[in-house]
Parts: sequence; C-alpha cells; structure tokens
Amino acid sequence: MSPESSTGSNKGSAGIYEAFRHAIRAEEPVALATIIDGPDAGAVSDVRPQAGAVSDVRPQAGAVSDVRPQAGAKLLVRPDAPALGTLGDADLDRVVERDALGMLDAGISEVRHYGQHGEARQMDVSVFVECHARRPHMVIFGAVDFTRALASQAKLLGYRVTVCDAREVFATKRRFPMADEVVVDWPNRLLDRIGDDLGPRDAVCVLTHDHKFDVPAIVGALPTRVGYLGAMGSRTTHEKRTERLREAGVTDSELERVMAPIGLDIGGRTPEETAVSIVAEIIASHTGRQAPRLKDGQGRIH
Repeated sequence: MSPESSTGSNKGSAGIYEAFRHAIRAEEPVALATIIDGPDAGAVSDVRPQAGAVSDVRPQAGAVSDVRPQAGAKLLVRPDAPALGTLGDADLDRVVERDALGMLDAGISEVRHYGQHGEARQMDVSVFVECHARRPHMVIFGAVDFTRALASQAKLLGYRVTVCDAREVFATKRRFPMADEVVVDWPNRLLDRIGDDLGPRDAVCVLTHDHKFDVPAIVGALPTRVGYLGAMGSRTTHEKRTERLREAGVTDSELERVMAPIGLDIGGRTPEETAVSIVAEIIASHTGRQAPRLKDGQGRIH
C-alpha cells in the first residue's frame, strides 16, 4: 500500500472515531458497523487497504472499485447525517446503513450477515453493528404522587424522564428532583415540540385523572411513534375518557394503542407498587411477552 493511500485511510479512520466519540459524549444516536469476517481476495487492482484501515472515499453504487469488503472496514451511521467511511461496496454500505438505523431505533447491537454486495440470506460478510442509542424517554403527564414513584422507577431503568403539568404550583423541580426535566405547560403543546423525537423505545404515561389534561395528552401522543402509551384511572374513568376521545376524533384502532387502566394486574395499591406494574407493562410491551394487563381485565383495579 502506498504512503498516500495509507495517509488517506488514516485520515478517514481518525474522522470516523472522532465523530463516534463526539456522538457518544453528546448522547446522540450513532452506530459503528465493522466487518469482522469476510473475503479478503478479489481486489480489482494491486492496491488493497490494510486490515483495519478505513477509507474516506465511498464507492458509487454499481461501480467497480479496488476496495472490497475486508475485515476491519468501518461505516459510521447517524440518523441525521451522511454516513462516514465504507465497508468496501456501495450496495453493502446502503443495506448496512439501513439496517443500522433500524437497530438504533430498537436500541440493539448485533452481528449481521450479508453477501458481498449486501444481499440478504448470505454469509459472505459478517458485520458487527455497535449501536449507541439515546436513552429511552419517558414523558409523564400529571404532577401527582404516583408520578414521583414512576419517575424514580423509570430512572432506575435508564430512562430520561420528563414530568409535565400545566399547574405551576405542582410542577416543580423540588417535588420531582429525580426528573431530568420538569415542564409547566399543556400536554398538547409539549408533544407538538417533542413528538417527532419519540420512538418505539419511549413511553408516554398519563396520570392526571382529569379529562382537561388526559384528552389533549392522548390525542397529542397518538400521531407519534411512541412505543408505549398508557393512562391511569378506573375502568369507569376510562369509559368516560373514551367517549371524550371519540368526540375528539380518535378512532377505535387508535384507542387500542392506549393501555388503560395503565399497568399489569399484579394487585398494586401504593404509588410504588403501581409504578412497578407500569414499568413491567412497558417492558412486556417492548419484549412482546404476554402478561396480565389491567386493560384486559374486569372489575376493580385495586
């Protein structure tokens, strides 16, 4: 490998690692895809990258390149920025970038297998995709006693927690020191600002027990991609809330997304026990496990 080629690879590698380090420190979602096994032969020219070297020149789709998928090649993927580096083939880059974005959404890291040009169901190239996703975000509406317990439980599970209530006297950092953010505003206005950022790993929990807050919170959360949406209240309360939601234009299929009464049916009574039942339902929803939900039961919830 020529000195010029080596210098270019080192610069590309430095750029990738610098961007990777910056994203992690800034808690921005980022994925680093690295070929850990693949064919080393088949280069078109005599110029071949050293193992582990990273090119800063990305091949064009369909073009014949002197760079082939090799162990150590890296591709840095970010949701809102162009990818950096290359795995040695433009089509492989495209497919791995697509998969890495999906893995960031799910918050998982794993090894995936492809053909040399990104073909599915082939084992020519093994790529480890290391994902550093944002912390999952839990938005809790209602500055009530149950909120303190739920916010504390969510922090234990690694959530970034936002507590929101339009009543300034209740929504204070002093009452909710465990929260990352305490917002004094109406639910729909907060969701207008942050709704586009909510994804499958995030949760919206409506604990207000007041239709003036419940309805705009649920209506505002439904158009988002949030993975969990739950609302507190008795079955009678939810029946009345459902009527108001339908009046607001919410469809039956949208109502199915609302976990209400919120939580699993584990007999919880105190705020702390109720918080455990809520986060347990969130975990079950994310993992696809079957669990006894209060939503599916009958009779009193306490």
